[in-house]
Amino acid sequence: MTIHYIRSMKLDLSHSYAALPERFHRPAVLQPVPAPRLIALNARLAEQLGLDAGWLSSEEGVAMLAGSRMPAGVQPIAGAYAGHQFGNFVPQLGDGRAMLLGEAVTKDGKRFDIQLKGAGRTAFSRGGDGRAALGPVLREYIVSEAMARLGVPTTRALAAVLSGETVARERFLPGAIFTRVAASHIRVGTFQFFAARGDVEAIRLLADHAIERHYPLVKTAERPYLAFFEAVRDAQARLIAQWMQIGFIHGVMNTDNMTISGETIDYGPCAFMDEYHPRKVFSSIDTQGRYAFGNQPLIGQWNLARLAETLLPLIDDNEDEALELAQGALSGFNAVFQEAYNRGMAQKIGIAEVQEGDMDLLGDLLGIMAAEESDFTLSFRGLADVLEDESGAIAQGLFGGHFAGWEVRWRDRLSRQGTPVEEIAIGMRAANPLYIPRNHQIQAVIDAAENNDFAPFHALNSVLQKPFERQEGAEAFAVPPQRHERVLRTFCGT
Repeated sequence: MTIHYIRSMKLDLSHSYAALPERFHRPAVLQPVPAPRLIALNARLAEQLGLDAGWLSSEEGVAMLAGSRMPAGVQPIAGAYAGHQFGNFVPQLGDGRAMLLGEAVTKDGKRFDIQLKGAGRTAFSRGGDGRAALGPVLREYIVSEAMARLGVPTTRALAAVLSGETVARERFLPGAIFTRVAASHIRVGTFQFFAARGDVEAIRLLADHAIERHYPLVKTAERPYLAFFEAVRDAQARLIAQWMQIGFIHGVMNTDNMTISGETIDYGPCAFMDEYHPRKVFSSIDTQGRYAFGNQPLIGQWNLARLAETLLPLIDDNEDEALELAQGALSGFNAVFQEAYNRGMAQKIGIAEVQEGDMDLLGDLLGIMAAEESDFTLSFRGLADVLEDESGAIAQGLFGGHFAGWEVRWRDRLSRQGTPVEEIAIGMRAANPLYIPRNHQIQAVIDAAENNDFAPFHALNSVLQKPFERQEGAEAFAVPPQRHERVLRTFCGT
């Protein structure tokens, strides 16, 4: 099929990843959709990327966002990668329903991939239709933008477009296309793709590209590829610590869903916990609980071990020496994760600097929350109110009868900081969101959108722009689901 080009050039993209050898990617052929219609455009993000939001929302711009026509000079590509999926290695996966248009380069020289998801089949589709249903597109838009506002490294949502066609899943659903922005789409699985083929040259080219793009300072290290691995390790350890601090469950932490940049990516069956439990699972395909909430740090380290394996030939010519160095670097994950986790969780309960015994205090609180089935988000948010309330009524409402002894210990610990209670409460509210994208709210948005009502989608996105600030008229967005509203399973949507 011939690529249909938009003649009035309105998109100036770079193509550094496309410049890598052909075995890194395949050309993607455009498959125009019948009636593209813009659902949402993230104008603020477009401006940050140096893109023309006015043009993107025009007929020409929407045609591009739908994958129907491209500006001259843009040849979409589909990236090659492999991956461990639920512990089982698949030597070839790749972008089966995504195509990379190129990279926006900001004024400060940073590169950001512009990628379409759901734009049709590619060389890696493996029999799939390459399309996306409306529900998963809206979920990724909502959650990725919420994560950004929560301060968590994440891919971003630039646009969502209705395709005007239906896709067949469990039932026929409206089709849609998502425009994703990422610091890059290089994954652990990208390295695994070449390692599985014994292509050390490609691994070196990929590592050099990733270093230049994400971690240029490691180029001066004595062992730059080992330093590169340590930089990725640290970024992922801190990222997963942030997930744990907000009750986020990724749901499908396969190695092809772990980025080298340290961004959260691929929001298929993701979920935020309502009531707390460390073994909480939502993903319909995670039947063994491999990616349960409490397992996420362990899986992160496991995935990084798979990355280290691919880098061994670059770390040292002596295989034994390379293995010893990589194992030593991998063992540093726990310290980085624990430091980030402890610091963040301490802030959530008002502790400015972590001291001995503080994590025992936190662990006991989490035990109470699990026993009481307390709402994760509102429990931590409500602690600031508890601190300022001497009556005990707020604490009783949040935690039931198991809280009194813990509260005495907690107040004693905070008193030793010498900071006024009001100041501590302000800091706690800045560390604990009031609004998160709750599963039942997202489902309500999807249900409405499938009936052509996008007002709930825009309302939820608007509230999530300011997750830490109490907003007048937004009380319903902070409320946990009633039992009949609970969403217990989430789906990939492929």
